[in-house]
Amino acid sequence: MKWLNKIVLLLLPLLLPTCLFAQLLDTAALLAQPVYEDLNKALQDPDKVYRLDLRGQKLKEVPPEIFKFKNLQDLDLSRNKLKSIPETIGLLTNLQVLNVSSNQIESLPDSIGMLKNLKKLIAFKNNLTGLPRELGNCENLEVLDLWSNDLAIFPEELSKLKKLRWVDMRVIILNDEDQEKIRKLLPDTKIFFSPSCKCVTGG
Repeated sequence: MKWLNKIVLLLLPLLLPTCLFAQLLDTAALLAQPVYEDLNKALQDPDKVYRLDLRGQKLKEVPPEIFKFKNLQDLDLSRNKLKSIPETIGLLTNLQVLNVSSNQIESLPDSIGMLKNLKKLIAFKNNLTGLPRELGNCENLEVLDLWSNDLAIFPEELSKLKKLRWVDMRVIILNDEDQEKIRKLLPDTKIFFSPSCKCVTGG
C-alpha cells in the first residue's frame, strides 16, 4: 500500500487546480453557513457546501463524494469506524477545520501537509502512534487536539507550526523527557499533558 500512497501523492498536485478557486471564509462567516448532515442532500448543490457533518454514521471509509465539494471548509468525520484517512484528503485545500476524533485511525496521511488553510485538527480518541513530518507544513494550524492516543513519535518539523497556540496531549503516556522535547519544539504553544508516567524509554 505504501507504493500506492506515493503514487497518489505524486498525482495530487495535478488535481489541485480544481479545488483552489473557493473563497475562504473568516471564522464568523464560516459558522454562519448551514451544516449539511446528509451526504445525498449535500450532493444536490455541492457548491453551497461549506460545512459537512458526517459524525456517527458508522462510516468505515471516507466517502469519495466529499471531494466534489470544492468550497468545503469544515468537515466532521468523528464518531465513525474509520481506520485510515486517504491521501486524497490533500485535495481539500480549503479545509479550515477537520474533525476525525473517536475513530480507529492509526496514522495521519502525509498529504495532511497540503492543507495550508487548516486551523483546527481534532483527532482525539484514535490509535495514532506518531505524527507525520508533513504536519509541520500546516502553517496556519492553531489548534491540535490529540488526547487519548498512543503517540510516541513527534517529528522535529512540528517546530514549523508558528501559529499553533493550543495542543491537548492528555491521556497519552509520556515521560518527563518526552514532554520537555515537545515543549522545546513548540515553545509558544499552550500544551496540556497528563502527569508524567515516570517511565524509561529507549535502550
